[in-house]
Amino acid sequence: MDWIARRGVVAVPDHVSFDEASFIEPLNTCVKAVAIADPQPGDFVLIQGQGPIGLLFTMLMKLRGVRLAVTDTIPERLDLGRRFGAEEAWNPRQVNVVESMKKFAAGRGADFVIAATSVPGLVNEALAASRPGARILLFAQTSHQERLELSGADICVGERTLFGSYSADVDWQAESARLVFSGEIPVKELISHRLPLNEIERGFALALHPDAQSLKIIVQPQRIF
Repeated sequence: MDWIARRGVVAVPDHVSFDEASFIEPLNTCVKAVAIADPQPGDFVLIQGQGPIGLLFTMLMKLRGVRLAVTDTIPERLDLGRRFGAEEAWNPRQVNVVESMKKFAAGRGADFVIAATSVPGLVNEALAASRPGARILLFAQTSHQERLELSGADICVGERTLFGSYSADVDWQAESARLVFSGEIPVKELISHRLPLNEIERGFALALHPDAQSLKIIVQPQRIF
């Protein structure tokens, strides 16, 4: 749409690479979600998943001054979560996340939870790890085939807010660009692979089946080998 083109297109400064600039859109989606949730300094926040999107959320939460815990099953991603601002980083295969979050949050549970990955049981874990009145953001639950079975009482009696956010917003484009261009959000540290166009299938495979070395995968169409 014309009005989105007018307001949403930004010039990339000479000191910023196209690889870094490509993060403006995904960062925008996270900036919008955080603005909707509006966490306050000192809030206890849990981010489930430390892939590229989860790590962007971690960086943004650090700027908000919250008390942050993160989870992931890949140890290297937990290390990055700590590096980018998490006080606690847990592998849910090794740690009881619900008990650990309540202990971290002075016995009451998280004020805000972001489900930045999608695995069975994750939303139930978010409900159990949060306090009454908490807000829970579903950010990675994008499949129409995925079905959630939740306790109504956890939401109704527990007065929790369960909401979703997904797309970028032109109103946050300038701020997202500023965060990338200034380096305040160090997006280049999330790039694990730069592949030529003829390896695009490998790039998709890496994205679908991440390992300890893979994060954001850039395909550079100007390269053919």
